[in-house]
Amino acid sequence: MSAGIYGTVFSGAGSALGRGMHMPGSAVPAGDLTIEILRERLDRIDERFLEELRARIEICIEIAHFKRENSVPMMQPHRINLVHERAEKFGAEHGLSQEFLHELYDLVIAETCRVEDLVIGAAA
Repeated sequence: MSAGIYGTVFSGAGSALGRGMHMPGSAVPAGDLTIEILRERLDRIDERFLEELRARIEICIEIAHFKRENSVPMMQPHRINLVHERAEKFGAEHGLSQEFLHELYDLVIAETCRVEDLVIGAAA
């Protein structure tokens, strides 16, 4: 795995940030950054992340209705494998921990399976 975002590219005084360059995606010179500005940026990312997670779960609810109406088994191991493989590939390409992404998707998949069970079970 490459150093990616966990490496030294944006850390320490020797980095682009440490030399007063602009932070990618920011109009604020690195020397003017404060912890509050960084946390505000993080909060906006978290909000988008949670909104996308909510949207993902809503799509899974639609899939659950389709499965219920078409007698498709809830558990689809090949689909779970595909999702894991895609996340791991993304991690490898972007320097993110593949193990972390695998565990993250385990949690997301567990929740969507729980929700699908509720939808599919509601017809019984």
